[in-house]
Amino acid sequence: MVFRLAAVVVAAGICSRAQVGDALVDQTRVAPANRTLTVEERGDIMMARKMYREAIETFQSETHKTAVLYNKIGIGYHQLQQLEPARKNYEQAVKLKRDYAEALNNIGTVYYARKSYRRAIGYYKRALRFSDSASIYSNLGTAYFGRKEYKLATDAYQEALNRDPEVFERKSSYGTLLQDRNVEERARFHYYLAKMYAKTGRNELAMQYVRKCLEEGFKERKKLAEDPEFQALRELDEFKELLASEPRVL
Repeated sequence: MVFRLAAVVVAAGICSRAQVGDALVDQTRVAPANRTLTVEERGDIMMARKMYREAIETFQSETHKTAVLYNKIGIGYHQLQQLEPARKNYEQAVKLKRDYAEALNNIGTVYYARKSYRRAIGYYKRALRFSDSASIYSNLGTAYFGRKEYKLATDAYQEALNRDPEVFERKSSYGTLLQDRNVEERARFHYYLAKMYAKTGRNELAMQYVRKCLEEGFKERKKLAEDPEFQALRELDEFKELLASEPRVL
């Protein structure tokens, strides 16, 4: 059973510090009133309350730990920004379940946080052998972005959008899969998001990210005026006014 929690992971990020992927349920439905909670359920409730240290201790009290438990222990350490014990627990999860895409992804987030982008990419690609999760594609794109491989980053982001049109719009949450949003070049990142949204006709979101990229100091304004993806936006008065103005750089 997986629970919806608030997540604060890795380092300061664009949208949030981390986001979780798949299979979330409301923690209010933990168990019927007539039965005792399991160790895992008690640990999940503590995670929901952001009592990460207590959650880790609770998960660790389970005698026969599963791959899922090791992954959750890793996430608990990750929330505390203790990356080395987080990595070790994720790796233990993978030893028990070699096709555990979520744990492989989470190892990637550790290497991403350490700016070891090549290793992060390797783990994200391994995770994608066993899952086509939009969150993992998003992480892969962010790691490529960290290496300034913008074409590969855009391709991975596009794959993420193809699988989940809202992957970049969700607020921070927690479950069993961490999603990095910690790219350093915010303005360029938002420019590429605007471009992808414009390409698919999602003009409102495209405009939102155009505004963000300009506010964050995007220097290649000529691209906004010339890129074919923005052709439809260029007919909008709001877009024209935005390009003609000098937004206050945040």
